[in-house]
Amino acid sequence: MSSDPTVSIQYLKGVGPKRAELLQKIEIETIKDLLYYFPRDYEDRSKVLEMRHISPGQTVTIRGKVMKIEDYQTSRGFKILKVTFSDDTDVINGVWFNQSYLKSKFEKGEAYLLNGKVSEKNWRKYKSKDINNPVFEKLDDEEDSLNAGRVVPIYSLTEGVNQKRMRKVMANALANYAKKLPDLLPAFIKEKYSFPDLGTALEGIHFPENKEDYIAARRRLAFEEFFIFQLYALHKKASYAKNKGIKHQYPASKISAFLKELNFELTAAQKRVWQEIKADMEKEEQMRRLLQGDVGSGKTIIAALALIETMASGHQGIFMAPTEILAEQHYLNLKELFAAHGYKLALIVGSLKTKEREELESKIAAGEIDLIIGTHALFQSSISYSNPGLIVIDEQHRFGVEQRYQLKSKGENPDLLVMTATPIPRSMAMLIYGDLDLSVIDEMPPGRKPIGTFWRRSNRRNKIYKFVKDKIKEGRQAYLVCPLIEPSAEMPDLISTEELAEELANGQLREFKLSLLHSKLSADQKKEIMQNFRDNKLDILVSTTVIEVGVDVANATVMVIENAERFGLAQLHQLRGRVGRGQHQSYCILISDPPGEDATQRLEVMTSTSDGFKIAEEDLKIRGPGEFFGTRQHGMTDLKIADLIKDRQLLKLVRQESQNMIKTKNWENKYSKLFKKIQQMELKI
Repeated sequence: MSSDPTVSIQYLKGVGPKRAELLQKIEIETIKDLLYYFPRDYEDRSKVLEMRHISPGQTVTIRGKVMKIEDYQTSRGFKILKVTFSDDTDVINGVWFNQSYLKSKFEKGEAYLLNGKVSEKNWRKYKSKDINNPVFEKLDDEEDSLNAGRVVPIYSLTEGVNQKRMRKVMANALANYAKKLPDLLPAFIKEKYSFPDLGTALEGIHFPENKEDYIAARRRLAFEEFFIFQLYALHKKASYAKNKGIKHQYPASKISAFLKELNFELTAAQKRVWQEIKADMEKEEQMRRLLQGDVGSGKTIIAALALIETMASGHQGIFMAPTEILAEQHYLNLKELFAAHGYKLALIVGSLKTKEREELESKIAAGEIDLIIGTHALFQSSISYSNPGLIVIDEQHRFGVEQRYQLKSKGENPDLLVMTATPIPRSMAMLIYGDLDLSVIDEMPPGRKPIGTFWRRSNRRNKIYKFVKDKIKEGRQAYLVCPLIEPSAEMPDLISTEELAEELANGQLREFKLSLLHSKLSADQKKEIMQNFRDNKLDILVSTTVIEVGVDVANATVMVIENAERFGLAQLHQLRGRVGRGQHQSYCILISDPPGEDATQRLEVMTSTSDGFKIAEEDLKIRGPGEFFGTRQHGMTDLKIADLIKDRQLLKLVRQESQNMIKTKNWENKYSKLFKKIQQMELKI
């Protein structure tokens, strides 16, 4: 047996090629992967009770041998499996309903461990103790120490691997490999925080002797997980700081003129954030800053100020958005904002005709365009920028890191301003955007009316659309959002845009102008529809989530979301943000018959607050960090044990220790194992 924990899991005793294939389904490829496959829960079997001592209502762990196995059908059609166990002090029945297939799992005379809640009732006129649907495991004397008389780990498993087998394999791995893994935490950190060594921590997380053992193991492993993330981010940040950037010259007169033209005063938060960005841009170091602000908080104005700073200093500005609809929205907004300043703007999107694109690319290369706005089309190798000074990326979480740096390579270390309207809890921002400086607009412009948000069951649909009808008659416009473009046989309960548009156009809303908007339309069609909606030539937009980000029509005051349970909290909040952008009272109505607790919880959160940061915190609690953005889309490695909600204070300690280490002279050589791990990390954050 190899002593290397990075070898294939098949070489571990008790696994072999067939079981290795099964374990690969839960992403266990190596012995090290197995050791870091942490339990999802624990059962306290440290007290195995004698059957004579158990009482109704108790949740107990008992051990007994099978005396009798019966299965039959009741007069009402229920199939009952009843297995009688004894431990020589009493007998108890394990009872399973409509699970006859479990009969083959039991053998007379064999010992089993049962865990569950005890009920007591008359069973066929005889008084008996029962446990309904208990968790059970067959016991072998040699394995009792892993499965009974202790706190037992419970793992998330795949078909073909049971808890007993997993515990046996894990115990074997711990005994032979836990102490052979490199311990990356520096000795001074372990001493300072009284952390156990890595091998002891892994044993304590899989088979804790007691609660204190578990807490100490988990705290150490969570610290290490955060520590590696933070060091990775801060190391990248330190390496970028070595790049000489563009030292912008503050064009005071241009900025003052722009601010005077606005028909509103910047909020205190906007002024503070602008000063942070301005200070960065006027340094020789390259700016790398994340601007975070809730829907409608005024990020675009801050981006415009930064773009004036770069354009007035003789550089090109680049503004990237994730969709053509949003890119065009920014193009129109910025064109209007800069109308009196003589700057030349261009829009580069995938749907441009070849000749038109070539003409624009020629002007961009010649420096005849001051500001280039576009989608991922801005990455194309055919575009040569002329001395770009600032790149603004809107809705950063929709782009991968490769795309971000592919665009940055177009110039000589231009400044980078990343923006997102997706509120990110500070703990998460610290973790996944640790290589960026953070600015937060935490204040909304004055005078904005709260959006009335209501959750209604589907049986209220007619009343809801009467309300929509009344609002349109008052001169307003409405968005109606559905989860699907067209009907689906697999999801017959979900309403599609096509169905809803047809139903309403021929029914309650037939007197109004209505149009469909979804991703299957051509870019030209989408552009025309959006322009007609902006110009109030359409009363109603029936849409999918293509309007989720950035669409800004002040006269649209009603947002109806069908099958709202199908959307995440962040998505619902973004959709709600499409209304409430003008002087009129706005409304968001969520239509849903939620199928479970999580969906109900999301809807209750939406109706209780409009604070994006509170919503983000709740979203994080419900979904967890790995799903907050979507790991496939954004490449964020799931946290295996650390928790961004529970471990906020621990993360603060980690942040401080990471910052201290980065400042330590020659730390890369001094802590070479740790640095090697940082170099190997391929996080796409």
